[in-house]
Amino acid sequence: MSQTLRHPEILEIARRDGKVTVEGLAAHFGVTLQTIRRDLTDLADGGHLERVHGGAILPSGTTNIEYEERRLLQSDAKIAIAQACAARIPENASIFLNIGTSTEAVASELLRHRDMMVVTNNLNVAHILGQNSDCQVIVAGGTLRRSDGGLIGNLTVQAIAQFKFDLAVIGCSALDEDGDILDFDVQEVGVSQAILRQSRKTFLVSDGSKFQRNAPARIGSLADLDAFFTDRPLPRDLHQKCERWGTEVVIAKP
Repeated sequence: MSQTLRHPEILEIARRDGKVTVEGLAAHFGVTLQTIRRDLTDLADGGHLERVHGGAILPSGTTNIEYEERRLLQSDAKIAIAQACAARIPENASIFLNIGTSTEAVASELLRHRDMMVVTNNLNVAHILGQNSDCQVIVAGGTLRRSDGGLIGNLTVQAIAQFKFDLAVIGCSALDEDGDILDFDVQEVGVSQAILRQSRKTFLVSDGSKFQRNAPARIGSLADLDAFFTDRPLPRDLHQKCERWGTEVVIAKP
């Protein structure tokens, strides 16, 4: 396999597992260790990976992965998580769905729910749920972020403050092992915090790969949530913290 074909697959493995090793990639592709070292060096030079002893990890940058690329990552996990989350959302309820590909997956699973009011700052969610005639869809206005159809800023926060939701479902860009929920856009963080304030119950939907990512802005903590829907078991210390906090952890395997 040529270098041109190896590089995208190396990045996909890194995003799936959080890291790659020289030996593991050499065995996977059937090439020499030196060939893989050159590949990782090239990817690191391009800012796609960070070299560590024996391999490489995803870079801990301050910008998110492109939206269309995020839609493809962990797609099976997102579907399983969305199904588990939607099963816990009652009909005849008011809910908020925020920006993110995981919340869009939840929206797709709500197409058969009845008598719902959904408020969202995600134009993609509004488009999806516009297909459900039993769902009233309200779009919280704000500044359009063209990269992903999100609405952010003070106008969005002001709109959210007019409601008291039965339930909010939020996503995030990264998770720390201490339970902090992280994102890249400070304005989006402000919107997410407003959502949490205005909701009687809150769910987080996020696949386990988010523990291998880093982002600079803090939304809050898993301690602030009623339930966390993910696809793999949490680190032991964090799972014990969630038990103390009263945060339910729901594992939805693809």
